[in-house]
Amino acid sequence: MPSLLTAGANKFRRAREWATPTLSVSAFLERGVLTPEEFVKAGDELVYKCPTWHWESGDPNKRKKYLPKDKQYLLTRNVPCPTRASSLENSVAINEEDMMAQIEDECCGDDWLVSKVISPEEQQRRMDEKLEEEFDILDEDGETLKKVESAKDATVDAVLANLENLSTGDEGADTQDADDEYADMEEFEDDDVMEDEAAVATTAASAQGKNIMKVRTYDLSITYDKYYQTPRVYMLGYASSDSSQPLTGDEMFQDVMSDYANRTVTIDPHPHVAGQYATIHPCQHGAVMKTIVRNLTKASADGEKGKPPSVEMYLFIFLKFISSIVPTIIYDFTMDVTASTEK
Repeated sequence: MPSLLTAGANKFRRAREWATPTLSVSAFLERGVLTPEEFVKAGDELVYKCPTWHWESGDPNKRKKYLPKDKQYLLTRNVPCPTRASSLENSVAINEEDMMAQIEDECCGDDWLVSKVISPEEQQRRMDEKLEEEFDILDEDGETLKKVESAKDATVDAVLANLENLSTGDEGADTQDADDEYADMEEFEDDDVMEDEAAVATTAASAQGKNIMKVRTYDLSITYDKYYQTPRVYMLGYASSDSSQPLTGDEMFQDVMSDYANRTVTIDPHPHVAGQYATIHPCQHGAVMKTIVRNLTKASADGEKGKPPSVEMYLFIFLKFISSIVPTIIYDFTMDVTASTEK
């Protein structure tokens, strides 16, 4: 039944896109959307500034007539994803400052959020504070120690206290024990030593191979969605750069901030090639881009109105926004774009 529903939904989307007229008048600044020509222009700028991106023609049977044959969608391959999004995700603020746009109609009134990412140092500090609150640290007499700066400091103090109370013991006995521990080196033959060294080298090489961390990689596509008149991102992940087996949908959701997984990020077929990809629903891309562009053109500190960004800047701003949804997929968008999404 789910497969039938998915197939029906895909047919509906294709029919809806076919029936939607192609946007021919620029509305980049007014609505945050693009015409197909503007999408190509913005894509050319991305490819020029970031050579890791390139144009693809896709399956000829799925070619869109409103785009050039050799510029159907943008692609970047083997993008590293070293950690899962959950390792960075600590809290999400649901308020006016963090809310990006209100999804109406198709997104059922859900909210788009910007998740707050906390640094590893801050995470460690909070863990230390929580440990202090939950446990009392005792001295050797069972008395509660005064609070120290962190649990790590308390552990060090306790170790130092125990070291002071250690008895030196009989130095003669200790020396004798140490001497007994040394083997007579003359008992070993050269052949045995060589065999032992070879075994150690083999074991070390094997351990080194096991300790190599395999980093997930992604192929990222940017297509043009005719119905929403905005770019749309499709993602296909792999366990490592030398793996040909794609990740499952659930595994790819591990690299998406939890507020978006199965909500604004879903698994759908790619419009230009075969296969199921994780994709970010574009129903509010236009609204978010409009907000960002407006904030970029707000009055500056000296009272002069800022210059609105050109359409060539669109994909750099767009990819900056997308990075808040998949923060651990480290793709290239080079230019430093800083803009608030506050309405």
